[in-house]
Amino acid sequence: MSQPPVLYSFRRCPYAMRARMALWIAGITVELREVKLAAKPPELVAASPKATVPVLVPEDGTVLDESLDIMRWALRWSDPEGWLAGEDAALIAANDGPFKHHLDRAKYPNRYEPDGVDHRAAALAMLGLLEQRLEAARFLCGPNRTFTDIALFPFIRQFSGIDPDWFAAQPLPRLQTWLEELVTSALFARVMQKFVPWKAGDAPILFGP
Repeated sequence: MSQPPVLYSFRRCPYAMRARMALWIAGITVELREVKLAAKPPELVAASPKATVPVLVPEDGTVLDESLDIMRWALRWSDPEGWLAGEDAALIAANDGPFKHHLDRAKYPNRYEPDGVDHRAAALAMLGLLEQRLEAARFLCGPNRTFTDIALFPFIRQFSGIDPDWFAAQPLPRLQTWLEELVTSALFARVMQKFVPWKAGDAPILFGP
């Protein structure tokens, strides 16, 4: 790559987190443009009318505006830990669909109309299935972290943060250990660096290993 790809990101967005982690592990340096969601730069909207993060614009002008596509793109370039061998489509779909639905309503109940569903309990039940999965191995697809772990991790982290004491008291010892290992990893610390929101004319910020 003669010119680094441009990555529009937001530090706390779980979709952006997983994209940054894959780019970092692939050894890809990007020009990072941190986005303030309340004041999205017009360059982001021009690149992707969805105007959601993450958005990756490689040198050839291709626009990738889905986090899983960014992860795959990065890992097809370089996959030193073999993450792509651990892509469980069913687990990821359950996370990005039903679990995210319950997570949003458990975390931000005032944003949604009451529907009679205990969304925290529903999300917890789905995590119980992951707890069972972790009985067989340290990570979701085997002994090492892979694509699926990183795809799910930011959302489970977000759920655990709604009420950390409550989450710590749940009968999820394997999942809690799994989460702690990923939260305290050097990789996660590196991709969670803080940057001021980008605007046109700013000096480029190169972000990568």
